[in-house]
Amino acid sequence: MISGAHMIVYSTDAEGDRAFFRDVLGFSSVDAGQGWLIFALPPAEIAVHPAEENGKHEIYLMCDYVADTVQTLKKHKVNCEPVSDQGWGLLTHLTLPGGGQLGLYQPRHPVAHQ
Repeated sequence: MISGAHMIVYSTDAEGDRAFFRDVLGFSSVDAGQGWLIFALPPAEIAVHPAEENGKHEIYLMCDYVADTVQTLKKHKVNCEPVSDQGWGLLTHLTLPGGGQLGLYQPRHPVAHQ
């Protein structure tokens, strides 16, 4: 029934953020035309959290070792917030070239993908 998921990151610097996903994170992509890149993602999962309002969604990238990943990102001059222990995982936020942020964490919870 469902064959995949498509996420959208809105950005004031789409070209810079596309270069980040391509060059820094190393995500492969297809060109949908006129340089409009659509990136392949690693295995993904989705969780539904209770909230006071509908319509808020968040994107988090996961990694095996957040400290190592943060060090690699810093070599590419990517700003990362200090890592915090959330119980369910070790969390940071990285800043995209366009100024937006993505969460990045090392999960301590079971993951849905293998």
